Amino acid sequence: MRMTVNTPEGTRDRLFAECQERREVQNRLIRLFRQRGYLEVSTPETEFYDLFALSGSAIAQERMLQVCDLSGKICVMRPDSTTPIARVAATKLRALPLPQRLYYDQKVYRSNPAHNGGNREIPQCGVELIGADGMKADVEIIATAVDALRACGASRFHVELGHAAFFRDLARRMELDEETVEQMRALIEGKNFAALNDLLVPYEGNSACAAIKRLSRLFGGVEVLDEAEKLAGRTETVDYLRRLYDELSAAGYGQYVRFDLGMVHQIDYYTGVVFRGYVEGAGEAVLSGGRYDNLVEVFGRKAQATGFSVDVDAVAHTLPETALPVLRAMVHYEPGYLAQALETVDGRPAGTCELSPCETVEDSMTLAKEKGVQNLVIFDKDGERLVSL
Repeated sequence: MRMTVNTPEGTRDRLFAECQERREVQNRLIRLFRQRGYLEVSTPETEFYDLFALSGSAIAQERMLQVCDLSGKICVMRPDSTTPIARVAATKLRALPLPQRLYYDQKVYRSNPAHNGGNREIPQCGVELIGADGMKADVEIIATAVDALRACGASRFHVELGHAAFFRDLARRMELDEETVEQMRALIEGKNFAALNDLLVPYEGNSACAAIKRLSRLFGGVEVLDEAEKLAGRTETVDYLRRLYDELSAAGYGQYVRFDLGMVHQIDYYTGVVFRGYVEGAGEAVLSGGRYDNLVEVFGRKAQATGFSVDVDAVAHTLPETALPVLRAMVHYEPGYLAQALETVDGRPAGTCELSPCETVEDSMTLAKEKGVQNLVIFDKDGERLVSL
């Protein structure tokens, strides 16, 4: 029987330049996070399913990759990093004072519908600001999100802000049952205007109905907040977003900020400001985050929190291609001359020189020619010499 040699659906091999580009994005993000005072944590790749079920995870159950441990308990491949880090903050880090600034660099695993081309393993770098509430915490995390995309080298990008409470307040005014609210949420998030209008026909007499109908289209610059106030009246949510924008603008971040009040994903998980980052060249958001004030308390410690994650591969794919180093020299050495050979390799730019594994000079010369190498450096009893090929 022939062995299957391809990778499972949703996974693939990454080679050379692609690996280098991913690593460069990771390194740039980590440098920024450390500079801002965030400390690294790492969580297991497999967790008990109950961890995410009980915490109301932002990842739907059908998107989790399930496995079983030896005792038969259902586990999942880590579908997001925020929930496990909330667990860590509430348990392992309980004795440390708040706020805590934590960052991570690890993969998450998600199941996608068959043949949709999505990745099952997603390398993410992100931060969680645990135990900080209010305007200053939100400003810090959004400014860090903007700086994260800048640090990666993105030239044309923006971050869209929304607020979980805006939709929640409108839905409360309409006195809708939970099932209808969830239907409406999904249609707004998917910007399915026709179906949303059909769903709202029975509620057209309600004052909040017009605002709900327009919610899918409330995205753009700061003028969106003016339109939201005309539709829904003055609200604490819109006032807060305006003050947040003013503070970010005063610090030079206003040019990167837009608004999307139709951003209503996972309204039960997020409790305040939510945001997504978009880079020219990427079809979807490359960064997402928001405030989740109730999550850490699920694990026994009351602490407001906010954070974001960056899809490393998605960002890397929007950047100019990285040129791989060109191999220009090979080193042949006789027994007893390894130290000199390694010193030569290590003294040249990375990737431009390598050792020859061949036993004879003739074989080393043949190998060098096959690789297109220009020079062969030889170390033997006669010393060091250079042969041009």
